Amino acid sequence: MPFLANTPVEKMTGPYARRWWALLVLCLSLLIVVMANTSLIVAAPDMTTDLGLSSSDLQWVVDGYTVPYAALMLVLGSIGDKYSRRGALILGLLIFAGGSVMGSMVDSTSLVIAARAIMGVGAAVVMPATLSLLVATFPRSERVKAITAWTATSGLAIAVGPLVAGWLLEDHAWGSTFLINVPIAVAAVIGALALVPPSRAEGMGRIDYVGGLLSIVSVGSLVYAAIEGPHFGWGVGPVTAAVVAGVGLVAFVAWELRHPHPMLDVRKFTHRPFSGSMLAVLFFFFGTFGAIYYSTQFLQFVLGHDALETGVRLLPLAGAVFLGAVVTGRLTPKLGVKAMVVTGMVVGTAGVFLLTQIDKGSTYGDFLAPMMMLGFAIGLSVSPATDTIMDSFPESELGVGGGANDTALELGGALGIAVLGSLLGTAYRDELTDLVGNRLPAEAMETAKDSVGGGLAVAERVAQDPSAGPQQAQAVVEAVHEAFAHGVAQTSLVGGVIMAAGTLIVLAVLPGRRGFAEKDAERAEREARTASEARVREHAGSTR
Repeated sequence: MPFLANTPVEKMTGPYARRWWALLVLCLSLLIVVMANTSLIVAAPDMTTDLGLSSSDLQWVVDGYTVPYAALMLVLGSIGDKYSRRGALILGLLIFAGGSVMGSMVDSTSLVIAARAIMGVGAAVVMPATLSLLVATFPRSERVKAITAWTATSGLAIAVGPLVAGWLLEDHAWGSTFLINVPIAVAAVIGALALVPPSRAEGMGRIDYVGGLLSIVSVGSLVYAAIEGPHFGWGVGPVTAAVVAGVGLVAFVAWELRHPHPMLDVRKFTHRPFSGSMLAVLFFFFGTFGAIYYSTQFLQFVLGHDALETGVRLLPLAGAVFLGAVVTGRLTPKLGVKAMVVTGMVVGTAGVFLLTQIDKGSTYGDFLAPMMMLGFAIGLSVSPATDTIMDSFPESELGVGGGANDTALELGGALGIAVLGSLLGTAYRDELTDLVGNRLPAEAMETAKDSVGGGLAVAERVAQDPSAGPQQAQAVVEAVHEAFAHGVAQTSLVGGVIMAAGTLIVLAVLPGRRGFAEKDAERAEREARTASEARVREHAGSTR
């Protein structure tokens, strides 16, 4: 057996023999892309101290990755379809590794944000490539299992990212959390060459670059507005971005409806299995990413766990993801996609609502059940939704399908962190103002209201002030903890309501088993027509 996998999937007469090893490479590639966000959660305090980050700076260190990641996936997935899905995966990994090296070496806020943006571009190439290669490599009978493993990897990265980052931060600076990506990316590149077969779409035609540009403008502007507006006020920049996003979306839909070979056939949204699954991914990651984001902050800032201890305490979430993946793998064929997706969303919604019980006396045990419920819900619902989305695209558009799925996922997560994070900040500031009043100087009070980390830093300065002392500092600490706990509870209530509304919408949109059976019949007819056309072309070529 040759070391390099050189035979294209399209030329294989049967299933690829090393497809499960190829899946391991694809999951490894996915792992570091998702870890790049989750590991930063626990590295943020060290980065804030070392670089002197303001609240705005820290937000853009996080979201400098998110904006290009969300905006570019659809276009880059299409380019991968056209030229080489494996080539796209390798190129994306190399770009990602380059950005990681840069991030580990720089010492200024602007350069860290730039490094994160480069990593986001690499991730936007890698993410849809992993999903399109998976679907192209696996026969339909095994595809659900493979997508379940892919989904479970995303859940695993939520816990592994903070754990690995916490372990590194025990003895190393925050730059090590960037540098750890490099050997993993190199291993994935070697594995891709050796184990992942080449694949590209046949007869795809020209790429719709105008539609691609409109999608970049629309999604990028929407993510920017969602990040900047809630956190820093709806000034000229965020309002302009929101208007551009709206106009860009209308222009994108109009262009795609008239184009003979659209980047994304927007008519797919009239098909209930596709639109319902896209909405499920969007709403689900809105709630779960937001909840995990502020729960992790509570573990660190209020309960006082360091980075490694926080990562260890997120491991039950990863275990719950795998449990949910096992359950959905066995029950989806029996109960159907709608039952599993909606059940998962109900469980996740209940987990978010449980966080409304958080107060300043809460312990890790109060977070354990919600975290496990969110993990179980990820494993239960995301895999069948993703499988349905990918099943809606022909072989020539698998990269676009992966880009659409991943855009919904990343857009939901970005909106969840931005919107729920903003609500958390507002509730925290209002409650802290009520608790502390005028007992702190105006400048110190502004710092304390900026973030829970800023509040604890103010308490440390109060403790060192001879005119105040430890007792007054402890009062500030308790006020900060109580205000943040209040913010978590209030934000979880809003997040739970939004997820509940999303669940009801998905319940109404997703068809029952009969609707999916009709979709399967349409797909079989489409595949038979495609195969017939291919035979005609082959016959015509042989008679020339």
